[in-house]
Amino acid sequence: MDKYDSLKIENQICFPLYACSKEVIRLYKPFLDMLDLTYTQYITMMVLWEYRELNVKELGEKIYLDSGTLTPLLKKLESKGYIKRSRSKEDERNLLISITDEGMSLREEALQVPEKMAGCVKLDMESAKNLYDILYKLLNNFKGN
Repeated sequence: MDKYDSLKIENQICFPLYACSKEVIRLYKPFLDMLDLTYTQYITMMVLWEYRELNVKELGEKIYLDSGTLTPLLKKLESKGYIKRSRSKEDERNLLISITDEGMSLREEALQVPEKMAGCVKLDMESAKNLYDILYKLLNNFKGN
């Protein structure tokens, strides 16, 4: 065994994770273009469709983004009329993000995206479930770091 084997790309778990993530997001692009959303805007909207209103910190925790990354993204979604940003009445330091009626109506159009993506990502149900479980196990491990 060569002392540099650990530096070979094929021996890294990070590389296939990175490459798959990049490719899956690339596959999403044509479907999200029809909604005029980027992938990051789409996952933000998915959280807001579910929760209706969250503060920036809660939203960031759900999609693993910091406020510096979220701020321009939220401004763009607000300019499209999909969300509203407002200060909490209880604590002015908290910025609340709430979905608008227009943002909620976009959910109907987005229903087609998961179905179309299922046709692109060719995994049987058991493999998809196993991958999902492993990825969330990894994500949960990172929460403590």
